[in-house]
Amino acid sequence: MGMRAPSGLPSLSRRSRILLVLALVLAALLLIGPRLIDTYTNWLWFDEVGFRQVFTTTVLTRLVIFLVVGLLVGGVVFLSIWFAYRNRPVFVPVAGPNDPIARYRTTVMSRLRLFGVGIPLIFGLISGLIAQTNWVTVQLFLHGGDFGVADPQFGLDVGFYSFDLPFYRFVLNWLFVSTLVAFFANLVTQYIFGGIRLAGREGALTRAARIQLAVLAGSFVLFKAIAYWFDRYSLLSSSRKEPTFTGAGFTDINAVLPAKLILLAIALICAAAFFAAIFLRDLRVPALATALLVLSSILVGAVFPLLMEQFSVRPNAAVKERAYIERNIAATRDAYGIGDDNVEYQDYSGEGSQSPRESPADITTIANTRLLDPNVLSRTFTQQQQLKNFFGFPTSLDVDRYEIDGQLQDYIVAARELSPESLTGNQTDWINRHTVYTHGNGFVAAPANRVNAAVQDPTAEGSNSNSGYPIYTVSDIASQGTDQVIPVDQPRIYYGEVIAQADPDYAIVGTGGSSGDREYDTDTSRYTYSGAGGVSVGNWFNRLAFAAKYAERNILFSGAIGDDSKILFNRDPRERVQKAAPWLTTDSDSYPAVVDGKIVWIVDGYTTLENYPYAQRASLDGLTADSVESTTGRPLPKQEVSYIRNSVKATVDAYDGSVTLYQVDDKDPVLDAWMGVFPDSVQPESSIPADLRSHFRYPEDLFKVQREMLAKYHVDDPNEFFTNNAFWSVPSDPTVDGGTNLNQPPYYVLIGDPETGKPSFRLTSAMVGFDRELLSAYISVRSDPDNYGKFTILQLPTDTQTQGPQQAQNSMTSDARVASDRTLLQQSNNIQYGNLLTLPIADGGILYVEPLYTERNTASTSTFPQLTRVLVSYREPGSGGGVRVGYAATLSEALDQVFGSGTGTAATAPGGDPENPQPTVEPGATAGATPPPATAPPAQGQPSQAAVQRLNSALTDVRTAQQSGDLGRLGTAFDALQQAIDAYNNGGS
Repeated sequence: MGMRAPSGLPSLSRRSRILLVLALVLAALLLIGPRLIDTYTNWLWFDEVGFRQVFTTTVLTRLVIFLVVGLLVGGVVFLSIWFAYRNRPVFVPVAGPNDPIARYRTTVMSRLRLFGVGIPLIFGLISGLIAQTNWVTVQLFLHGGDFGVADPQFGLDVGFYSFDLPFYRFVLNWLFVSTLVAFFANLVTQYIFGGIRLAGREGALTRAARIQLAVLAGSFVLFKAIAYWFDRYSLLSSSRKEPTFTGAGFTDINAVLPAKLILLAIALICAAAFFAAIFLRDLRVPALATALLVLSSILVGAVFPLLMEQFSVRPNAAVKERAYIERNIAATRDAYGIGDDNVEYQDYSGEGSQSPRESPADITTIANTRLLDPNVLSRTFTQQQQLKNFFGFPTSLDVDRYEIDGQLQDYIVAARELSPESLTGNQTDWINRHTVYTHGNGFVAAPANRVNAAVQDPTAEGSNSNSGYPIYTVSDIASQGTDQVIPVDQPRIYYGEVIAQADPDYAIVGTGGSSGDREYDTDTSRYTYSGAGGVSVGNWFNRLAFAAKYAERNILFSGAIGDDSKILFNRDPRERVQKAAPWLTTDSDSYPAVVDGKIVWIVDGYTTLENYPYAQRASLDGLTADSVESTTGRPLPKQEVSYIRNSVKATVDAYDGSVTLYQVDDKDPVLDAWMGVFPDSVQPESSIPADLRSHFRYPEDLFKVQREMLAKYHVDDPNEFFTNNAFWSVPSDPTVDGGTNLNQPPYYVLIGDPETGKPSFRLTSAMVGFDRELLSAYISVRSDPDNYGKFTILQLPTDTQTQGPQQAQNSMTSDARVASDRTLLQQSNNIQYGNLLTLPIADGGILYVEPLYTERNTASTSTFPQLTRVLVSYREPGSGGGVRVGYAATLSEALDQVFGSGTGTAATAPGGDPENPQPTVEPGATAGATPPPATAPPAQGQPSQAAVQRLNSALTDVRTAQQSGDLGRLGTAFDALQQAIDAYNNGGS
């Protein structure tokens, strides 16, 4: 009986082939179609904002990288297959009827072009798609320059590590990939066509197969030798010594670095052995060379450094690592902008040596003490300034400053934005949602240092319904034509943070097909958008593209869309800046400002690097996490950095969405490189309007990163650095219930300048000792245009007893007055502590100020926080001094309790006209009488010790009665508590 020849894969019928082709075409459309639509709509969007050059440069760079890498990998794989097939044996020995290769050989021969071209094409496409994501690496290599700073080990400019080395790594990696894939492709092809036979004990290898495989293997090892050379430079960003420090340590320099050179030499020998196999039939030489390389990699590259680390370095780490810690300190300070040229250290006692009334700077600080917490008052703004259900404010408001009648005043600010997610009923109909409710209305601000009236009796139902709230100044449509405190010419807001929360966030504006003004403006008027923002949907092609983008047929068929209609999308200011400048990392908080009569969003942009030699590397999202970020949900990306600069300030017009980038750091080589990639995309610093510059704030996210670095890198001595003795910590936020592990956020404050007495707008943070709660330092950075970005660090003695934020909070809340009030308030209110401000005053003293907010505890959703009380804490001067606590309805009363009668006159009183803030006391002005000394007896009206003891006893009785469940006993205890409170307030016993 004759044996049947092995057959290939079964052939498909004509109908099956047609169906298969149609299925592949449909799959390709589903896969590629949305990407093509996004590319087209993005192209239109970049043209709208005037950054089409960014789009085209980015796309072309990606395309070129895709083609180059795709052709490299695909071409090398194709050549390896082609050479293997061309040099196959003329007669392929058949291993009998059970030959496992015969079927595959027949299949390949029947579809030779499909396999010969298809396999390289697939590898080329995949490689190109992966490689094009590294367009940043390529562009920085092409346009990067020098930093003017040499590394301490090799003497190379930092620009080599930042711009060149990543590109060389990129090229080398794809050479590795192409060679490795080509080796296995050649190996498989040789096996299928008989160049390699495994039959018999020893098998067989043709001369052509031996040469081709030797060339590919030798090339791979040669590339490995080159990689060893570049590995030497990568040691300067080594993480071997983390968490102590980043960078090459003693072991890296004295063991790993020589090992890399030894391995490089062995790799060259190994590569030569493989190339020698082209002429020698004996494969034992390359085999031995490979074994040598592997063994030396283990012994020289791993075991030797490990032994040195364990037996030489660790027992003497402080001495051995000293020089390398010094390198790490210097590099980190430079990379994060916290060097001596930018940071001023001052000794600070922590104990005041004078009365606050004797210092113009202290008077200014007290007068501008911020009582309104932007992270608490969002619902208060919403309830009192919302106007309509579809308007809203972000969950966290912002702090900015304005100069009114020559006086600088900080304000809590917010834009009254459209809140699409708040639409209800028929408001959610597509026509209403996307063509009627399109924009917000106005800018709302409130002086940060006062409320409309003090809450005198927070426990009385309804008695304080109009007290303890912000004093609003509103610039909106209704107030146009009037004398606005902060004049706004165009109050309509089409771009913002709240608007962008809608999914999808687009609006269609402009003249409709057959209707007049359509957009809601006020209850009595409608509006038609006339700004430059938006992409035209007047033609059917664009309408079709956006209908496909948003999967919305109404865009095609709605009569509300006419020839002049435009679609506004990508309306988040931060997102717009990130798209227009994809090379920037944007700050998590954009804030609104009124500049020359326009509402603009200001967004801070950062340039970053991952590998700055010897600089500490850290994750941005981890460094910036705190109690506010955890509630707002605006984290930075999980990005590892070792260099960061706030080199760009961006603005987004709230009306037309225009994006403008301004250079604010002309010494940043990374920004210089990107300005070379995208010429004219960033405006020079000289073009920044003065009004805009006056609203620049030092960005919070950058400050959080820098304070984390300063917690360690303020230390100069490597020995102290190694032992952690002098480290600081960011205090946990004491105002968050159960949030002891959440960092306290930094706070913007207006404090008096020690030299001029004038208000200075700063971002500040207290720092406590390492794993301690006592205050160790106070960091502030200026946002004033003249001294923008200058740090001042007040360092307290290492043996200080000055309380940190947690301890100050505990002292204030455990005070008898606070505890009794809290018990009464909690019966019908939710209590929330506001931002705990740390203020340096009295030539060495630390004043803590904290607002206390209450909110009626009812089932109604219309309740909102009001400022009810102000807490103050201050350490008495003198050795072992105690802590004074002030607690009152106003800051003035609380200060008088701490410093004596008269000091509170410096505080801004509740109420008043926001147009006329309390003037700042100029240097040389009369500051008032000297307060009584710390040992003075209680002033008139202040409680005696007996009253305090009686109040504590009554409070204990109330708690005991509550636990017993006896209502009669509880009522009696409350009566006694009220009598004790009255006696306490009257100063009697």
